[in-house]
Amino acid sequence: QVQLVESGGGLVQAGGSLRLSCAASGRTFSMLAIAWFRQAPGKEREFVAAISRSGDSTYYADSVKGRFTISRDNAKNTVSLKMNSLKPEDTAVYYCAARGFSILMVPEYDYWGQGTQVTVSS
Repeated sequence: QVQLVESGGGLVQAGGSLRLSCAASGRTFSMLAIAWFRQAPGKEREFVAAISRSGDSTYYADSVKGRFTISRDNAKNTVSLKMNSLKPEDTAVYYCAARGFSILMVPEYDYWGQGTQVTVSS
């Protein structure tokens, strides 16, 4: 079993920045691919970013490419999502997700956090 806990969400003005964190426990962290998804009211959960087990490979949705950066610290069992130049359309609940082996850009992950709200005001 893997437990994931997100933090760092909040209210920010358009153009601002936030850093989300995901802390993991319960299984060897370095064996897990990690992704961030988000879900806005009335919309499906969508892929945001992902990082491979070693951290050597990262993937981003086109909508966040160039603005968001995903990183991980396997020594601290944490993954971060730095979000810059935030837009009102980035408003959503952001979820951290984990799975063994390869990254997926669909929400077919084995483990999920409870989510953290990000609200961007215009």
